[in-house]
Amino acid sequence: MNRRSFLKITAASAAAAVVLPSTSAASNRKLRKAIMHSTIGVKGSVLEKYRVMKEAEFEGVEPMGGMDREEVLAALKETGLQAASVCDHIHWVKPLSAPDEGTRKLGLDGLLHSLQDARAYGAGSVLLVPGIARDGVSYDQCWERSIVEIKKAIPVAKELGVKISIENVGNNFITTPEQAMAYLDAINSEWVGWHFDIGNAGRVGPAEKWINLLGKRIVRIHVKDFSAKPAAPGARSGARPKLLDGDTNWPAVMNALDRAGYSGWAISEQPSDQASNLETARDLAQRMDKILAL
Repeated sequence: MNRRSFLKITAASAAAAVVLPSTSAASNRKLRKAIMHSTIGVKGSVLEKYRVMKEAEFEGVEPMGGMDREEVLAALKETGLQAASVCDHIHWVKPLSAPDEGTRKLGLDGLLHSLQDARAYGAGSVLLVPGIARDGVSYDQCWERSIVEIKKAIPVAKELGVKISIENVGNNFITTPEQAMAYLDAINSEWVGWHFDIGNAGRVGPAEKWINLLGKRIVRIHVKDFSAKPAAPGARSGARPKLLDGDTNWPAVMNALDRAGYSGWAISEQPSDQASNLETARDLAQRMDKILAL
């Protein structure tokens, strides 16, 4: 073996060691499967939906803020599912970045309501889209306005023991992990962290780079895949490949989560047709199992 061959093999081995977690790392992970309520395609009441998710072997759900609180609590109690998180129900229609104070006030009220819901359900986190940088709202305006409103909610979050978790989404705002870190630094509160969306990050990724930088600031994760291929003409809006059928580098993602020390909930946010009945929901749960075991 010449020196060049030796160096190539050594480099390849080192790269594999970084990307591929060991079997023992996978077996030591403390991750639990949940599904976002708004992505459950099963028809019927909250209880009927949650019964199917329980049978599909999910352990938790992510309710939306503003739901009938007693109905959700009853469904959780009967099925044994736990609330992994709560998703703010109003952040897209009443964003904290809105130009007018009245809309921002409604957005803040929605966040506070979601924090109360999370406390009632025993969830420790609320997912928040912090703002939308388009339709006349600049990036800087979105940054400044949203931070002002989030800081108003921090005392309530602290009192309730529920963290506010910022999610990376298609809102023209925070498209790099460096921007995410700077945003959290500007807020500067232990009660505000990150709800990391793997599929969304993959589109501007790689997702594992985000995880490497955010590290311990990741409070929850959304397990979602993405396709790097351009959408086909006439493709349904919001179409997304099934988990493991897309372009996410799942071994690298899981390795990065291990190194970040992430534990807790892994929450599916795949399209609702991938959890429209017991068969499809079970397939989704089993795909998650395969990912979490990588």
